Amino acid sequence: MLASGHEIVKFFEEMAPLRYALPGDATGLQWGDLRREVGKVLLALDFSPEVLEEALELEASFVFAHHPYLYNPLENLDLSQPRQALVARAIKEDLVLYAAHSNLDTAPRGVNQVLGELYALQEMDLLAVTGSEDLEKLVVFVPAGYEDLVRQAVSRAGAGWIGNYSHCTYQVQGTGTFLPLEGTQPFLGREGALEKVNEYRLETILPRRLRTRVLQALFAAHPYEEVAYDLYPLENTGRAWGLGRVGRLERPMTLGQLVQATRERLEVGSELRYLGDPGCLVERVALLGGSGGSYIDAAVEKGAHVLITGDIKYHDAQRANEVGLALIDAGHEATEKPVLPAVARQLSPWLQRGGYATGVVCSGQKNIPWNPE
Repeated sequence: MLASGHEIVKFFEEMAPLRYALPGDATGLQWGDLRREVGKVLLALDFSPEVLEEALELEASFVFAHHPYLYNPLENLDLSQPRQALVARAIKEDLVLYAAHSNLDTAPRGVNQVLGELYALQEMDLLAVTGSEDLEKLVVFVPAGYEDLVRQAVSRAGAGWIGNYSHCTYQVQGTGTFLPLEGTQPFLGREGALEKVNEYRLETILPRRLRTRVLQALFAAHPYEEVAYDLYPLENTGRAWGLGRVGRLERPMTLGQLVQATRERLEVGSELRYLGDPGCLVERVALLGGSGGSYIDAAVEKGAHVLITGDIKYHDAQRANEVGLALIDAGHEATEKPVLPAVARQLSPWLQRGGYATGVVCSGQKNIPWNPE
């Protein structure tokens, strides 16, 4: 059995939810029919004529790209223009293109997390927070004996999660009163008589985006005909996501040693550049896959000794030199490419668990074919 395009998109949007994307970013389906079955998924940083040929040769009908090919809408399909002609050919070949850009950068298992793990950073934290969950508090009144059933139901629906702890609630016992009026069918008591019931006040926290799902679970599990509950907006912030990572090396090393380690870990050659005294000792490292020149001040604020990234501009380097921050510019591609095998390591077992025979392949294409020295 092969997975459909819809099933594969489900995986990508669980790994890198669209809400993690920066405002105005182009993420999601670029083109294609998600109803079709997919024999192979090809993972690439960019879509290009070479990647199209690679997909056709591998019989991969679904291409996942980190960088959107259609970042800006096409005004027309003038087939005399290379870009439009490539889109037209891809559509003619029944190829799906799906992009996860800044949502993959900020995802908990995305570009920057993978990069941080490649350097074995300790006590890793976000370099720059770009968003966080809006939270609410749910308070519900439950008759004694049903509190565990209700707690289990709302927790399964996504309430009661704090960090790596689930089923987080607070309960206190009290007395609830109600008067069933004409036409009611009370779970406890009888019509026209004031009822006093031993109840629990159950409190828990939930992401606002899961409100509907949690309430549906609550209503299905609660025994009362009319459920008494309250929802409170909270100023607390839930799980945060963001760009880059900052952390501590397992042991301090000189900048020169870190440069050499970067060449080896990111498989980058003479195009690597660095700024700073190669003999100075560094321990706290900030890194950001892709273009990170605008995060020099953020790295300094986080106490980093060095920033590893790509696409450093002239004035960015000047700024880093002014504030005493060492830089390693390994290039845009080299700092993002490690995410592809990491995605493959997550997608392949996910497909297998679903009983799908769909294969996963990482592209072998180099995106910027600089001539070697």
